[in-house]
Amino acid sequence: MSKSRPLTGNWPVARRLQAILLIPVLVALGLGGIRVKNSVDTLSDANDAVHVAELVQAANAYASDAINERDVSVIPLLEGKRNAPAVVAARKVTDADAQAFDAAVARAPRTAGLTRRIELVRAGEKQLAAVRANAFSAKSTGVQTEESYHAVQHPLMEISNELGFGSNNQASFGRTLYAISLTQAAESLVRAIGTHLLVEDRDTLAEGELQTQLGSFSSYAYLEQVGLQEYAGAGTAGDMTRLRTALADAQKKGAQQTAKAAEEAKAAGQTFVTPPALTKMISEIAGGTPTEQLAAQGITPESFFAASALAFDAYRGIEVHLTDTALANARSIAADARRDAITNGSVALGAVLAAVLLAAWVARSMSRGMRRLSASAIEIAEQRLPAVITQLSHAVPGQVDTGVAPIPITTTDEIGEVARAFDHVHREAVRLAAEQALLRGNVNTIFTNLSRRNQSLIERQLALITDLEEREADPEQLANLFRLDHLATRVRRNGENLLVLGGERPTQQWDHPLPLVDVIRAAASEVEQYERIELAGVPEAEIHGRAVTDLVHLLAELLENATSFSSPRSTVRVTATRLPDTRIMVEIHDQGIGLVPEDFALINHKLANPPTADADVYQYMGLFVVGRLADRHGIRVQLRPAAGESGTTSLVMLPSTVTWLSGTESDADTLALAAVRARTTPGLAALLAGGPADPFGAHEAWDDGIPAPGPTATSGRASGTPAATAPAPAPAPAPAGTPAVGTPGSASAAGAATPAVPGPVGPGPAEPSGRPRRASKRGRRAGKDG
Repeated sequence: MSKSRPLTGNWPVARRLQAILLIPVLVALGLGGIRVKNSVDTLSDANDAVHVAELVQAANAYASDAINERDVSVIPLLEGKRNAPAVVAARKVTDADAQAFDAAVARAPRTAGLTRRIELVRAGEKQLAAVRANAFSAKSTGVQTEESYHAVQHPLMEISNELGFGSNNQASFGRTLYAISLTQAAESLVRAIGTHLLVEDRDTLAEGELQTQLGSFSSYAYLEQVGLQEYAGAGTAGDMTRLRTALADAQKKGAQQTAKAAEEAKAAGQTFVTPPALTKMISEIAGGTPTEQLAAQGITPESFFAASALAFDAYRGIEVHLTDTALANARSIAADARRDAITNGSVALGAVLAAVLLAAWVARSMSRGMRRLSASAIEIAEQRLPAVITQLSHAVPGQVDTGVAPIPITTTDEIGEVARAFDHVHREAVRLAAEQALLRGNVNTIFTNLSRRNQSLIERQLALITDLEEREADPEQLANLFRLDHLATRVRRNGENLLVLGGERPTQQWDHPLPLVDVIRAAASEVEQYERIELAGVPEAEIHGRAVTDLVHLLAELLENATSFSSPRSTVRVTATRLPDTRIMVEIHDQGIGLVPEDFALINHKLANPPTADADVYQYMGLFVVGRLADRHGIRVQLRPAAGESGTTSLVMLPSTVTWLSGTESDADTLALAAVRARTTPGLAALLAGGPADPFGAHEAWDDGIPAPGPTATSGRASGTPAATAPAPAPAPAPAGTPAVGTPGSASAAGAATPAVPGPVGPGPAEPSGRPRRASKRGRRAGKDG
C-alpha cells in the first residue's frame, strides 16, 4: 500500500517559498486594492464635480448675459432700431456664452438629474430665435418680451442645484446659488419692465395693457425681495456679509455717478434733478405715476436703468463668487483625491513588489543551480540549436562548426548529471541536423545535375523547333510548332526552377544592361497565353545585366499565374512606375478568381521569407522560386486583391541596385533579348506611338534574325523570312529614346558590316499563323556585368 503523497510533494523549492508568502501578499493586496478603489472612486466623483462646477459657471454666465441682452435692447427696440450696435453686441455675447455652455455640457457627467436639466435648456434655446425676432413688436405685447426670455434663463439657473460636492451641506450650497440667481433674474425683469414703462408712450397702449405691465413690475419687485430672503436663509454668515458689502459698494458707486452727472449738467448749464433711491423709483413707477411727473423727480429711463444695473451687477458678483468657489473647492478635492490615489496605489504596489522580490531572492539563493540548468536548456532549445540548424540549412554542412558548448554547471550532484545529459542530447540533435543538411545538399546536387542535363537537351530541342518553324510554310503546322515551342520553353523554365531550388545561380548572365520594357516582353514571351498580356506606361529604365535573367524568370512565373488563373477572354495588364527614390514598381493586374485574405497573408509571408525546400514547397514551386529570386536581388514581391470585383495584383518593387535611368539614346546592345521584326498593325503602331495597345497582338513580336546583345548562342535562331516575300512599307516611328532601325531587307537587317541596332522595326513579311515567335534564352552569354 503506497503512502499518500503530500500536496506540495512535486512543487519546486521556489514555488514552496512563494506559497509561504502568498497569504500575506494576498491580504495586503486585497486591503490595498480596496483603499486604492476608494481613492479612485473619490477621484472620479471629484472630477465629475469639477465638470459640473464648470457647467454651472458657464450656465450662470449664459443666463446673466441672456437677460442682460433683453434689458439693454429695450430702448433701441422700442425706438425701432432693431440692428442697433448695443443690440448686436449683446446678442454676440449671448451666442458666445451658448458655445461655452455647449463645450461644458460635452465634458459634464451624464447623470439623470443633470441630463434632464440640460434637456430643458435645449428646449428653451429653440425659442430664442423667435423671441429675438418678435421682441418689443406687435407680436409680443405687454410684458411678453420680458417674460419670454424666462424660457432660456430659468433652466440655466436651475442647474445650480447640482452643485455642492465636497461641501459640508450640499443642498444649502446649491440653494444659496439658486437664490442669488433668482434675485438677479427678478432685478433684471424689474429693470427691463421699468425701462419699458418709462420709454413707451402710454397713450398708444391698448386698454388694460398698462395695468398688466404695472402689475408685472410690482410682482417682480416683490420676487426680488423673496429671493433675498431665500438667500439669507440658505447662505452662511459670510455669504450675508458679502451681499451687504456688495450692495453698499453699489450704493456708493451710484452716489458717485449721480455727483458726476450733476457736475456735467451744471457745466452744460442744464438743470439736474437728483434721482431718488432705487426703492423709491420702483415705488413711484409701480404706482402708475405719469412719466412727466417721474422725470420731474429725476426718474428717467437713464437714471433708472443705471441704478438698477448697479444692483444687477452686485447680485452677479455674488453669483460669480459662489460658482468660482464651488469650482475651486471641486478642483482642490480632485487634486487631493488624485494624490491619495497615487499614494495608495504606490504603497500597495510597493508592498506587493517588495514581497515578490523577497520571495524571488530567497528562491534564487536556494535554487540557483536549477535555474541555471533550466535557462541553459531553454537557450539550447530556443536559440543555439535552431541557430545551428539554420546555418546548416543555408550553408555547406562541412563548413559549419557543429561543436557543442557544455552547460556551465560543473557540479557532480544530480543537477550536474542532468546538465551532462542535456549536453549529450544537444550533441545528438546537432549531429542529426548535420546529416539531414548533408542529405539535403546531396538531393540539391542531384536536382542541379539533372536540371543541367535536361537544360542541354531542351536547348537542342528548341533549336530544332526553331529550325522547323523557319522552314514550315503550312499555317496549321506552324501553329502546332509554336505550341510545341511554348511547351518546351515552359519545360526549360521548370528546369531552371530546379536550379533555384538547389540554390544555384545562373551560369550565364548578361554583360550589358537591358531596357525594362524588353525584360518584361521577354518574360511575357515565355507565357503560353502571351497574346493576353498588355503593356502600358513602362518608363525608360534599364536593368542591370546580373539581374536580367532572374528578373525575366521572376516575371514569367507571375505572368504564368496571372494568365492561368483568369478567364481566357480577359487580359493581363502590366504597368510600371518610377518612384521618387529611383525605385521602380511593376504591377501585374489580372481579372481572375482572386484569393481570400488568409491566402494573401500566407503567400506574402512566404514571398518575403522563402522557406527551406521540402515536400510542401513543390506544391507551390512558382511562388517559392519567385521568393528565392526576389531575395537574391533585394526585390520585394507582394500579392494584393485587385481594385475591381475580382482578380489579383502582383506588385514587384525593383530596388535602385538593379535599375538605373536610361540615357537620351538607347544602347544597341540593351534593346532586346531578340530583335523585333513585325508587321505594322494597329496595336503595334499604337505601341510605337506611345499609346495603349496589345504589343503581342497579331504580329511577330520576337525574332532572333537580327543580332541581339548578350551572349553568342551555340544554337541560335536563323534569320527571318526574306523581305522579298512581302513589300516593306515605311518603318513605323520608334519609341522615345530608341534609335531608328532599317526595314527588313536593308543592309543592317541582313547582317551587313555595319552593326544593326535592335529595336522596333517596320512591317516585315507575314507569317502564316500570325503568331509571335518566342524569345529564346539561348541568346545569353556568360560574363560579368558591363
